Amino acid sequence: MISREPINPNRIRRITGSFSWLDHRLLHDGFLTAMSPQEMLLYFFLVLVGDKNGISFYSYDKICALLKLELDAFIQARDRLVARSLIACEAGRYQVLDLPKKPVIIERPPPAKEPLRFGAPYQLAEIFKQLANK
Repeated sequence: MISREPINPNRIRRITGSFSWLDHRLLHDGFLTAMSPQEMLLYFFLVLVGDKNGISFYSYDKICALLKLELDAFIQARDRLVARSLIACEAGRYQVLDLPKKPVIIERPPPAKEPLRFGAPYQLAEIFKQLANK
């Protein structure tokens, strides 16, 4: 059996000053398996910097710089966390919410459409296919 004793008893973590926590339901109830890596990164960051009510005030450019996220990746992760009912946001303010009873499953975003090409010959079938997808 694996020992539950600390490996290094001189370095046991202690709560000092501010404190953040993650609900174990994130792991045990399947919330993490539904999230993309960018969603997890942003969620963990917002938990880390939030106050006792889960509120934080970091600007999107500061978050992107700290997490090394491109703006589009940040926006997509933020919007998906909102859709999953894990965070709320408005005007530079974020709130990590109490977890819903079960994970909110949302569809994967559709792949980016190839931009229309101009100046190149097109097959009629290709034109109709692109028009049908709009």
